[in-house]
Amino acid sequence: MSGSSNIVAMKKIVQQLRLQAGINRVKVSWAAADLQQFCLQNAPQDPLLAGMTSSINPFRPQKVCYFL
Repeated sequence: MSGSSNIVAMKKIVQQLRLQAGINRVKVSWAAADLQQFCLQNAPQDPLLAGMTSSINPFRPQKVCYFL
């Protein structure tokens, strides 16, 4: 019983390895250049880099209302 389950497991591993071998890969230098270009293009709209106005800032300190 363990021999046939071992064969089935090995066939699944071989199938997965064949699938991974067929994936089209991109060089790290190309991916890094694309990522850098994307970051530079979108930096003006990034609120962490450019900041945001207080009217649209959801994290601004809330005004306290006191009832007397």
